[in-house]
Amino acid sequence: MRRREFITLLGGAAVAWPLVAGAQEPERMRRVGLLMNVASAEGQTQVAAFRQALQQLAWSEGRNVLIDTRWGENDVERDRAYAAELVALAPDVIVAAGTLSVAALQKATRTVPIVFVGVADPVGAGFLGNLARPGGNITGFMEFEYGFSGKWLELLKELVPGVTRAAVLRGADNPAGMAQFGAIRAAASSLGLDVSPIDVHDAGEIERAIAAFAPSSNGGLIVTPSAEVSSHRALIIALAARHKLPAVYAFRFDVTDGGLISYGPDLVEQFRRSADYVDRILRGVRPSDLPVQAPTKYDLAINVKTARTLGIDVPATLLARADEVIE
Repeated sequence: MRRREFITLLGGAAVAWPLVAGAQEPERMRRVGLLMNVASAEGQTQVAAFRQALQQLAWSEGRNVLIDTRWGENDVERDRAYAAELVALAPDVIVAAGTLSVAALQKATRTVPIVFVGVADPVGAGFLGNLARPGGNITGFMEFEYGFSGKWLELLKELVPGVTRAAVLRGADNPAGMAQFGAIRAAASSLGLDVSPIDVHDAGEIERAIAAFAPSSNGGLIVTPSAEVSSHRALIIALAARHKLPAVYAFRFDVTDGGLISYGPDLVEQFRRSADYVDRILRGVRPSDLPVQAPTKYDLAINVKTARTLGIDVPATLLARADEVIE
């Protein structure tokens, strides 16, 4: 090989080497936090749906993203501790389930992007000022709009036409509780129903309130979603069965656990959709530019076994509309 050819070959290799080395550099690792409100089977399903959706958007755990999960269990102190713990890990974005989780994270950071799922009133809770243009570091997916709350009362009346009274269980410290009750009360007059609230603080209070409500005839329950109610949902389902009260719940998992009927958003689907917002934020979009979205899919579930125990003959029209019927 002549000297000139050797020098040319060497120079070409010198130029090519950085290109090869650059092509072999690993992808930048991003970090995503998850602050979940329940570690039940439903919570595990929600996390699995989020992970799967994120993977479909080209984010692979261990290759270009790390996911840190914490379970607050609707406990204020635990949420605060885990929120601080996740923020200390310097994540690129955190996904938060439920109002308590978001409230804890808001106290821990005003800069880390937060995508919420299952918050009924993000404006009333003080998380953001505008649904269309959140303007800060928080955005996400609403649980439902308040007008939707009247649907639970309509379902109760359709399922048990003779019902004339309904007790509405609501989270005493949840900012959405009063507005939910207002929407239910607005629907009550046209349905010929009297409604009264039961503020949920602890198990003893729930037992006393339902025991006091149950003896009068033609009564039913509306179990609105909140952290306080969720913490006692097994007790509420058991009390409804004990006192022979037809009860309407917000989520499918209440019915799979023995509740009578539920109608509400598909939270698993919302976790899938939250992965899209996480993807956009990881690619540079600011949460302040991502509008808060309402649910796009609602599920109606009926537990026929529970209906038979209560002596209720579920109308065929209602069964035909159900997304899931549990025998």
